[in-house]
Amino acid sequence: MHDDNQIHVPPSFLSVYSDARQRLSEPADVVRARYELCEDLACHLVEQAQTLYHVQAPSEAEILLRIHAGLAGTESGVTAGEARWIVLRLAELLEWRCPELPLTLPGAVQDEAPQP
Repeated sequence: MHDDNQIHVPPSFLSVYSDARQRLSEPADVVRARYELCEDLACHLVEQAQTLYHVQAPSEAEILLRIHAGLAGTESGVTAGEARWIVLRLAELLEWRCPELPLTLPGAVQDEAPQP
């Protein structure tokens, strides 16, 4: 993704859209738009996760697992790979240790780019 766009898509997100030979499975502008959406969502979820932690007092891991389950559902608008990336990014932003996330959940959207 080396073009004139100012948005740097990190390798961790590029891997969501890369095949075994490290080629993007979607056009660069689609990947960039999906990255922006996922990064914004992770940042937005920081406050919600902190509130859940202080109000309900479950563990950090439980909160992240719950958020992952919600994002991996068919109605979320993100793919399973994106859901995983969002939760890993959320854990990084919160400075929480991320639990082992399930690879797939029943009813989860598989890694097909959602239609805009």
